[in-house]
Amino acid sequence: MSLIGQYALRLQRKRLLWRAFRSRHVLRPVANRTRQIARGDILLFSTLRNEKVRLPYFFDYYRDLGVKHFLIVDNDSRDGSRKWLKQQPDCSVWTTKASYRRARFGVDWLNWLQTRYGNGHWTLVADVDEFLVFPFCDTRPLHALTDWMDASAIRALPAMLLDMYPKGPIDAQTYVEGQNPIEIASWFDSGNYAIEKNHRYQNLWIQGGPRARYFFGDQPHNAPALNKTPLVKWKRGYAYVESTHMVLPRGLNQVYDEQGGECISGVMLHTKFLNTFVEKSTEEIKRQQHYGRSREYKAYARQLETKQPDLWNTWSEKYINWRQLEILGLMSKGNWA
Repeated sequence: MSLIGQYALRLQRKRLLWRAFRSRHVLRPVANRTRQIARGDILLFSTLRNEKVRLPYFFDYYRDLGVKHFLIVDNDSRDGSRKWLKQQPDCSVWTTKASYRRARFGVDWLNWLQTRYGNGHWTLVADVDEFLVFPFCDTRPLHALTDWMDASAIRALPAMLLDMYPKGPIDAQTYVEGQNPIEIASWFDSGNYAIEKNHRYQNLWIQGGPRARYFFGDQPHNAPALNKTPLVKWKRGYAYVESTHMVLPRGLNQVYDEQGGECISGVMLHTKFLNTFVEKSTEEIKRQQHYGRSREYKAYARQLETKQPDLWNTWSEKYINWRQLEILGLMSKGNWA
Protein backbone atom coordinates (compact mmCIF):
# COMPACT_ATOMS: atom_id res chain seq x y z
CA MET A 1 0.00 0.00 0.00
CA SER A 2 1.19 3.50 -0.81
CA LEU A 3 2.13 6.00 1.89
CA ILE A 4 -1.02 7.95 1.02
CA GLY A 5 -3.12 4.82 1.51
CA GLN A 6 -1.46 4.10 4.86
CA TYR A 7 -2.05 7.67 5.99
CA ALA A 8 -5.72 7.43 4.92
CA LEU A 9 -6.22 4.31 7.05
CA ARG A 10 -4.55 5.94 10.07
CA LEU A 11 -6.81 8.95 9.64
CA GLN A 12 -9.85 6.70 9.32
CA ARG A 13 -8.89 4.90 12.53
CA LYS A 14 -8.55 8.20 14.39
CA ARG A 15 -12.00 9.24 13.17
CA LEU A 16 -13.50 5.95 14.32
CA LEU A 17 -11.91 6.33 17.74
CA TRP A 18 -13.20 9.89 17.98
CA ARG A 19 -16.71 8.70 17.13
CA ALA A 20 -16.42 6.02 19.80
CA PHE A 21 -15.19 8.53 22.39
CA ARG A 22 -18.03 10.90 21.56
CA SER A 23 -20.63 8.11 21.74
CA ARG A 24 -19.90 7.45 25.41
CA HIS A 25 -22.23 10.31 26.37
CA VAL A 26 -25.34 8.39 25.27
CA LEU A 27 -24.51 5.28 27.33
CA ARG A 28 -26.14 5.27 30.76
CA PRO A 29 -24.74 2.68 33.20
CA VAL A 30 -27.31 0.28 34.62
CA ALA A 31 -24.83 -1.98 36.42
CA ASN A 32 -21.11 -1.23 36.17
CA ARG A 33 -19.16 -4.12 37.67
CA THR A 34 -15.99 -3.58 35.65
CA ARG A 35 -13.91 -3.34 38.84
CA GLN A 36 -14.35 -7.10 39.06
CA ILE A 37 -12.37 -7.58 35.83
CA ALA A 38 -9.04 -9.22 36.61
CA ARG A 39 -5.88 -9.29 34.58
CA GLY A 40 -6.08 -12.00 31.95
CA ASP A 41 -9.87 -12.24 31.95
CA ILE A 42 -11.52 -12.90 28.60
CA LEU A 43 -14.24 -10.32 27.99
CA LEU A 44 -17.34 -10.49 25.81
CA PHE A 45 -18.93 -7.36 24.28
CA SER A 46 -22.36 -7.21 22.70
CA THR A 47 -25.20 -4.87 21.85
CA LEU A 48 -28.81 -6.04 21.83
CA ARG A 49 -32.48 -5.10 21.83
CA ASN A 50 -35.40 -7.24 23.05
CA GLU A 51 -33.49 -10.53 23.29
CA LYS A 52 -34.48 -11.81 26.73
CA VAL A 53 -35.55 -15.22 25.43
CA ARG A 54 -32.03 -15.82 24.08
CA LEU A 55 -29.98 -14.46 26.97
CA PRO A 56 -29.89 -17.43 29.43
CA TYR A 57 -28.38 -19.88 26.97
CA PHE A 58 -26.07 -17.24 25.46
CA PHE A 59 -24.57 -16.48 28.88
CA ASP A 60 -24.33 -20.16 29.86
CA TYR A 61 -22.58 -21.04 26.59
CA TYR A 62 -19.90 -18.39 26.88
CA ARG A 63 -19.43 -18.88 30.61
CA ASP A 64 -18.73 -22.54 29.88
CA LEU A 65 -16.17 -21.51 27.25
CA GLY A 66 -14.36 -19.35 29.77
CA VAL A 67 -15.64 -15.78 29.35
CA LYS A 68 -15.24 -14.03 32.71
CA HIS A 69 -17.14 -10.78 32.18
CA PHE A 70 -19.87 -9.56 29.83
CA LEU A 71 -20.11 -5.90 28.77
CA ILE A 72 -23.48 -5.29 27.17
CA VAL A 73 -25.19 -2.29 25.57
CA ASP A 74 -28.98 -2.55 25.77
CA ASN A 75 -30.58 -0.44 23.03
CA ASP A 76 -33.85 0.44 24.80
CA SER A 77 -35.25 -3.08 25.24
CA ARG A 78 -38.91 -3.40 26.26
CA ASP A 79 -39.04 -7.13 27.02
CA GLY A 80 -37.20 -7.34 30.35
CA SER A 81 -33.72 -7.85 28.86
CA ARG A 82 -32.23 -4.98 30.84
CA LYS A 83 -33.61 -6.25 34.16
CA TRP A 84 -32.29 -9.76 33.47
CA LEU A 85 -28.85 -8.43 32.55
CA LYS A 86 -28.70 -6.28 35.68
CA GLN A 87 -29.16 -9.40 37.81
CA GLN A 88 -26.14 -11.21 36.37
CA PRO A 89 -23.14 -10.97 38.73
CA ASP A 90 -20.56 -11.15 35.91
CA CYS A 91 -22.20 -8.55 33.66
CA SER A 92 -21.84 -4.81 33.25
CA VAL A 93 -24.67 -3.23 31.30
CA TRP A 94 -25.30 0.17 29.77
CA THR A 95 -28.51 1.36 28.16
CA THR A 96 -29.27 3.93 25.51
CA LYS A 97 -32.24 5.15 23.46
CA ALA A 98 -29.91 6.61 20.84
CA SER A 99 -30.03 5.56 17.20
CA TYR A 100 -28.42 2.20 16.49
CA ARG A 101 -27.91 3.25 12.86
CA ARG A 102 -26.23 6.56 13.76
CA ALA A 103 -23.88 4.66 16.06
CA ARG A 104 -22.82 2.71 12.95
CA PHE A 105 -25.06 -0.18 14.02
CA GLY A 106 -23.67 -0.20 17.55
CA VAL A 107 -20.02 -0.36 16.52
CA ASP A 108 -19.25 3.07 18.02
CA TRP A 109 -20.63 1.99 21.40
CA LEU A 110 -18.63 -1.23 21.52
CA ASN A 111 -15.46 0.43 20.22
CA TRP A 112 -15.69 2.80 23.17
CA LEU A 113 -16.26 0.04 25.73
CA GLN A 114 -13.39 -2.00 24.31
CA THR A 115 -11.14 1.06 24.38
CA ARG A 116 -12.13 1.80 27.97
CA TYR A 117 -12.14 -1.72 29.43
CA GLY A 118 -10.60 -4.12 26.92
CA ASN A 119 -7.00 -2.92 26.74
CA GLY A 120 -4.66 -5.89 27.24
CA HIS A 121 -7.50 -8.44 27.27
CA TRP A 122 -8.66 -10.95 24.72
CA THR A 123 -12.03 -9.52 23.72
CA LEU A 124 -14.82 -11.37 21.98
CA VAL A 125 -17.61 -9.53 20.15
CA ALA A 126 -20.74 -11.59 19.50
CA ASP A 127 -24.43 -11.03 18.89
CA VAL A 128 -26.77 -13.03 21.12
CA ASP A 129 -27.56 -15.40 18.24
CA GLU A 130 -23.87 -16.17 17.53
CA PHE A 131 -21.89 -18.99 19.13
CA LEU A 132 -18.15 -19.34 18.67
CA VAL A 133 -16.81 -22.76 17.78
CA PHE A 134 -13.02 -23.16 17.70
CA PRO A 135 -10.64 -26.12 17.37
CA PHE A 136 -10.83 -28.48 20.38
CA CYS A 137 -13.61 -26.39 21.96
CA ASP A 138 -15.22 -29.63 23.18
CA THR A 139 -12.19 -30.46 25.33
CA ARG A 140 -10.28 -27.20 25.86
CA PRO A 141 -11.42 -23.84 27.28
CA LEU A 142 -11.08 -20.57 25.43
CA HIS A 143 -8.11 -19.68 27.65
CA ALA A 144 -6.16 -22.60 26.19
CA LEU A 145 -6.65 -21.14 22.74
CA THR A 146 -5.75 -17.56 23.72
CA ASP A 147 -2.67 -18.75 25.66
CA TRP A 148 -1.45 -20.58 22.56
CA MET A 149 -2.20 -17.57 20.36
CA ASP A 150 -0.25 -15.33 22.77
CA ALA A 151 2.70 -17.71 22.62
CA SER A 152 2.45 -17.83 18.81
CA ALA A 153 2.19 -14.03 18.44
CA ILE A 154 -1.25 -14.36 16.83
CA ARG A 155 -3.35 -11.30 17.63
CA ALA A 156 -6.75 -12.25 16.21
CA LEU A 157 -8.93 -15.23 15.38
CA PRO A 158 -11.04 -15.17 12.21
CA ALA A 159 -14.37 -16.98 12.23
CA MET A 160 -16.78 -17.54 9.38
CA LEU A 161 -20.42 -16.83 10.18
CA LEU A 162 -22.29 -20.06 9.49
CA ASP A 163 -26.05 -19.65 9.14
CA MET A 164 -27.93 -22.44 10.93
CA TYR A 165 -31.54 -23.37 10.15
CA PRO A 166 -34.16 -26.02 10.92
CA LYS A 167 -35.47 -28.69 8.61
CA GLY A 168 -38.87 -27.43 7.54
CA PRO A 169 -40.53 -24.01 7.98
CA ILE A 170 -38.70 -21.87 10.49
CA ASP A 171 -41.84 -21.32 12.59
CA ALA A 172 -42.64 -25.03 12.92
CA GLN A 173 -40.84 -25.37 16.27
CA THR A 174 -41.04 -22.94 19.19
CA TYR A 175 -37.82 -21.83 20.81
CA VAL A 176 -38.07 -21.62 24.61
CA GLU A 177 -35.93 -19.57 26.98
CA GLY A 178 -32.76 -21.37 28.04
CA GLN A 179 -32.84 -23.87 25.18
CA ASN A 180 -29.82 -24.57 22.99
CA PRO A 181 -30.94 -23.10 19.63
CA ILE A 182 -28.87 -25.72 17.76
CA GLU A 183 -31.44 -28.28 18.92
CA ILE A 184 -33.82 -26.60 16.45
CA ALA A 185 -31.55 -24.86 13.93
CA SER A 186 -29.17 -27.77 13.40
CA TRP A 187 -28.59 -27.63 9.63
CA PHE A 188 -26.20 -25.58 7.47
CA ASP A 189 -24.86 -25.20 3.94
CA SER A 190 -21.52 -26.96 3.54
CA GLY A 191 -20.74 -25.18 0.27
CA ASN A 192 -22.11 -22.31 -1.82
CA TYR A 193 -19.62 -19.69 -0.59
CA ALA A 194 -17.72 -17.03 -2.52
CA ILE A 195 -14.48 -15.58 -1.15
CA GLU A 196 -12.50 -12.59 -2.35
CA LYS A 197 -9.79 -10.43 -0.87
CA ASN A 198 -10.55 -6.88 0.24
CA HIS A 199 -7.29 -5.17 -0.67
CA ARG A 200 -7.96 -2.01 1.31
CA TYR A 201 -8.34 -3.78 4.64
CA GLN A 202 -6.55 -7.06 3.77
CA ASN A 203 -9.47 -9.16 5.03
CA LEU A 204 -11.28 -11.92 3.18
CA TRP A 205 -14.84 -11.07 2.12
CA ILE A 206 -17.16 -14.08 2.26
CA GLN A 207 -20.75 -14.34 1.02
CA GLY A 208 -23.13 -17.20 0.35
CA GLY A 209 -24.99 -19.83 2.32
CA PRO A 210 -28.75 -20.08 2.79
CA ARG A 211 -29.39 -16.34 2.94
CA ALA A 212 -27.68 -15.79 -0.41
CA ARG A 213 -29.47 -18.64 -2.20
CA TYR A 214 -32.92 -18.12 -0.68
CA PHE A 215 -33.32 -14.39 0.03
CA PHE A 216 -30.78 -12.89 -2.41
CA GLY A 217 -30.87 -15.43 -5.23
CA ASP A 218 -31.26 -12.72 -7.89
CA GLN A 219 -28.68 -10.38 -6.29
CA PRO A 220 -26.11 -12.55 -4.48
CA HIS A 221 -23.66 -9.63 -4.28
CA ASN A 222 -26.12 -7.97 -1.86
CA ALA A 223 -26.14 -10.95 0.51
CA PRO A 224 -24.76 -10.31 4.02
CA ALA A 225 -21.04 -10.70 4.64
CA LEU A 226 -20.04 -13.84 6.53
CA ASN A 227 -16.44 -12.98 7.41
CA LYS A 228 -15.74 -12.06 11.04
CA THR A 229 -12.79 -11.26 13.27
CA PRO A 230 -14.58 -11.60 16.60
CA LEU A 231 -11.68 -12.49 18.94
CA VAL A 232 -8.84 -9.96 19.26
CA LYS A 233 -6.07 -9.27 21.78
CA TRP A 234 -7.28 -5.71 22.22
CA LYS A 235 -5.17 -2.59 22.56
CA ARG A 236 -6.14 1.03 22.84
CA GLY A 237 -6.08 2.46 19.36
CA TYR A 238 -7.76 -0.54 17.75
CA ALA A 239 -11.18 -0.02 16.16
CA TYR A 240 -13.72 -2.13 14.32
CA VAL A 241 -14.71 -0.58 10.99
CA GLU A 242 -17.95 -2.38 10.13
CA SER A 243 -19.41 -4.84 12.62
CA THR A 244 -16.58 -7.34 13.18
CA HIS A 245 -16.01 -7.76 9.43
CA MET A 246 -12.81 -5.73 9.53
CA VAL A 247 -10.69 -4.03 12.14
CA LEU A 248 -7.93 -1.42 12.14
CA PRO A 249 -4.96 -1.53 12.11
CA ARG A 250 -5.43 -3.72 9.09
CA GLY A 251 -2.68 -6.15 10.09
CA LEU A 252 -5.28 -7.69 12.43
CA ASN A 253 -7.22 -8.80 9.35
CA GLN A 254 -4.30 -10.75 7.84
CA VAL A 255 -5.25 -14.03 9.47
CA TYR A 256 -4.80 -16.32 6.45
CA ASP A 257 -1.89 -17.84 4.51
CA GLU A 258 -1.63 -16.66 0.91
CA GLN A 259 0.94 -19.39 0.12
CA GLY A 260 -1.59 -22.20 0.45
CA GLY A 261 -1.02 -23.09 4.10
CA GLU A 262 -3.66 -23.08 6.83
CA CYS A 263 -3.94 -20.64 9.70
CA ILE A 264 -6.13 -21.27 12.70
CA SER A 265 -9.75 -20.18 12.36
CA GLY A 266 -13.14 -20.77 13.91
CA VAL A 267 -16.83 -20.56 13.09
CA MET A 268 -19.64 -18.47 14.53
CA LEU A 269 -22.78 -20.59 14.50
CA HIS A 270 -25.51 -18.08 13.58
CA THR A 271 -28.93 -19.07 14.92
CA LYS A 272 -31.07 -16.25 13.52
CA PHE A 273 -33.61 -18.58 11.90
CA LEU A 274 -35.87 -19.61 14.76
CA ASN A 275 -39.60 -18.98 15.10
CA THR A 276 -38.70 -15.58 16.65
CA PHE A 277 -37.36 -14.50 13.25
CA VAL A 278 -40.71 -13.32 11.87
CA GLU A 279 -41.48 -10.94 14.73
CA LYS A 280 -37.89 -9.67 14.76
CA SER A 281 -37.93 -8.96 11.03
CA THR A 282 -41.17 -7.01 11.28
CA GLU A 283 -39.79 -4.90 14.13
CA GLU A 284 -36.52 -4.11 12.36
CA ILE A 285 -38.24 -3.07 9.13
CA LYS A 286 -40.31 -0.57 11.08
CA ARG A 287 -37.29 0.76 12.97
CA GLN A 288 -35.12 1.20 9.84
CA GLN A 289 -32.01 0.95 12.01
CA HIS A 290 -30.00 -1.65 10.12
CA TYR A 291 -27.51 -1.40 7.27
CA GLY A 292 -28.84 -0.03 3.98
CA ARG A 293 -32.05 1.07 5.72
CA SER A 294 -32.73 -2.53 6.69
CA ARG A 295 -32.22 -3.83 3.14
CA GLU A 296 -31.50 -7.31 4.50
CA TYR A 297 -34.75 -7.40 6.49
CA LYS A 298 -36.72 -6.10 3.51
CA ALA A 299 -35.44 -9.06 1.51
CA TYR A 300 -36.66 -11.34 4.28
CA ALA A 301 -40.06 -9.59 4.28
CA ARG A 302 -40.59 -10.19 0.56
CA GLN A 303 -40.33 -13.93 1.14
CA LEU A 304 -42.37 -13.85 4.34
CA GLU A 305 -45.29 -12.19 2.56
CA THR A 306 -46.19 -15.46 0.85
CA LYS A 307 -44.91 -18.23 3.10
CA GLN A 308 -42.63 -19.21 5.94
CA PRO A 309 -39.15 -19.91 4.53
CA ASP A 310 -37.87 -23.46 4.46
CA LEU A 311 -34.11 -23.12 4.02
CA TRP A 312 -33.40 -26.85 4.08
CA ASN A 313 -32.54 -28.70 0.88
CA THR A 314 -31.04 -32.05 -0.08
CA TRP A 315 -27.48 -30.64 0.17
CA SER A 316 -27.94 -29.41 3.75
CA GLU A 317 -25.61 -30.84 6.40
CA LYS A 318 -26.63 -31.55 9.99
CA TYR A 319 -24.23 -30.09 12.53
CA ILE A 320 -22.20 -32.54 14.61
CA ASN A 321 -19.10 -30.81 15.98
CA TRP A 322 -16.08 -28.66 15.13
CA ARG A 323 -14.21 -31.58 13.56
CA GLN A 324 -16.96 -31.91 10.97
CA LEU A 325 -16.54 -28.21 10.11
CA GLU A 326 -12.78 -28.69 9.74
CA ILE A 327 -13.26 -31.66 7.41
CA LEU A 328 -15.60 -29.55 5.28
CA GLY A 329 -12.99 -26.77 5.07
CA LEU A 330 -15.04 -24.21 6.99
CA MET A 331 -12.48 -23.83 9.79
CA SER A 332 -8.95 -24.97 10.60
CA LYS A 333 -6.85 -25.83 13.65
CA GLY A 334 -3.74 -24.59 11.83
CA ASN A 335 -0.63 -25.51 13.81
CA TRP A 336 -2.46 -25.91 17.12
CA ALA A 337 -2.34 -29.52 18.21
